[in-house]
Amino acid sequence: MTKDVGLMKKNAWLLPLFIIIGLVAGALASHWLKPVRALSFLTHSEKVDWTPSADLLVVSYSLKVHIELSLLSIIGLLAAIWLYRKM
Repeated sequence: MTKDVGLMKKNAWLLPLFIIIGLVAGALASHWLKPVRALSFLTHSEKVDWTPSADLLVVSYSLKVHIELSLLSIIGLLAAIWLYRKM
């Protein structure tokens, strides 16, 4: 059996866009719900820093990546992936 030709083909940039939107939505929800003490387990964030660098005599680079993840950010990420798969 062949798949229906009329189905929309997913764009390669759509999944990363969904992931970024899901993470930002979760981070915003976490920020807005931070004053609610009963939800502190959802809004507590952990910071992750990664700073790779190299000096290769001809070329040198330095990069800093700083990520703050909360449970709501991860929930937003999972929801975005689920929505992408449902498309």
